[in-house]
Amino acid sequence: MKTSTKKKSLYADLSLLLVAIIWGSGFIVIKNALDFIHPIYILVLRFSLSAVLMALVFWKRFKNTTKEDIKAGSIIGVFLFLAFLTQTIGLKYTTVSKQAFITASYVVMVPFLYWALTKKKPDVYGFIAAILCFIGVGLISLKESLSISLGDGLTMVCAVFFACHIIAIEYFTKEHDPIILTIIQFAAAAVFSLIVALVFKVDMGSMNNEIIFSMLYLAVVSTLIAFGIQNVAQKYTSSTHTAIILSMESVFGSLFSVLLLGEEFTLKLFFGCLIVLIAIITAETKWSFLRKDN
Repeated sequence: MKTSTKKKSLYADLSLLLVAIIWGSGFIVIKNALDFIHPIYILVLRFSLSAVLMALVFWKRFKNTTKEDIKAGSIIGVFLFLAFLTQTIGLKYTTVSKQAFITASYVVMVPFLYWALTKKKPDVYGFIAAILCFIGVGLISLKESLSISLGDGLTMVCAVFFACHIIAIEYFTKEHDPIILTIIQFAAAAVFSLIVALVFKVDMGSMNNEIIFSMLYLAVVSTLIAFGIQNVAQKYTSSTHTAIILSMESVFGSLFSVLLLGEEFTLKLFFGCLIVLIAIITAETKWSFLRKDN
């Protein structure tokens, strides 16, 4: 019985590692797509496809959507839209390696946003993680002139919105079906993106087979399949394992950028990424997996 449980846990961890690899590869797909299409239309296509596909797959649950679900999902969708808007535009002006780790810093921000909203002070691990993250992001993004590039700055803003997005999800999923909220937030993000594109008369760019493949990959693989794997796998492993493994998304994003895009990975960038990764693991796990009682 114990052997069977261990096997399930191992398979779950390997499945979550696959999710981290998929999400890490998503940075590369977006970076390549930016050569052909405007960032705002990447969001329109990605979230439209994701919303439609999830609505079809989970139709039995989606058909029971209420006005309150739409309201809650739309609020979450605002944060999702702003996070991906700043992230996608930011990727035009920075490297995948940098963005992968700066984006991941949202994990460290969440407890401090909770503090501002609920007056619940983060524990010592939260403060240690914040200090490490500050140092790591500084090494990653600061130039010799101590200035920050537009891309890195936008990515830092995107991390704040991702943190807000996480808090909004936790707040609304207490009274709403998380699947329905996910579909609504994707649809809302698509609508907000389309409104921005139309209001500012943004030129879409050129559609080609590579863009079609990229959007299908982001919608089907990075969203629908990865979402499904994560939800199933988390039933058979601990939250600590989940946090550690999924934090590897940033590592794979950087690794793919070096191998596939030929981005330079300097010693300064390496140490910055390593410190941010340690900060993320500290914030998510409090290093509980090292204690004898676990």
